[in-house]
Amino acid sequence: MAHNRKLVIGCVALTMARVRPAKAVASAANRVRDELEQEIIQSGYLANAPFSWIGLIIRQGLINEEKPHFGRINPKDGDLPVAIEIDVHQLLRVPEDDMVRVFRKATLAALIHAGEKYNLPIGRFRELLDMT
Repeated sequence: MAHNRKLVIGCVALTMARVRPAKAVASAANRVRDELEQEIIQSGYLANAPFSWIGLIIRQGLINEEKPHFGRINPKDGDLPVAIEIDVHQLLRVPEDDMVRVFRKATLAALIHAGEKYNLPIGRFRELLDMT
């Protein structure tokens, strides 16, 4: 592992829609990562997990998925690959704070489902999702 992150968030476009400015997308994803990474650490979410960090890809598509897609745990790097699709229309012509809200909700859903799958503590993430 080339970093000590517990959560890495990336975005990929599934449509021709252009979310602008691109800098705001990256900044919003980084804000969500920083906030929820602290929650992961403080809650002990990864203490008994079979992986050491989560790599989340937010797919900017046409639907809002409720359940994420899981890849196999990477034995070399220790990551759990996760992907979830969001409706890109929620990101068009909106301020960065709205992008943060959309990314935060998708990330929390992914963390909760991963926690359910691997029997990890998810109470704090449910609380945060309910407040969203």
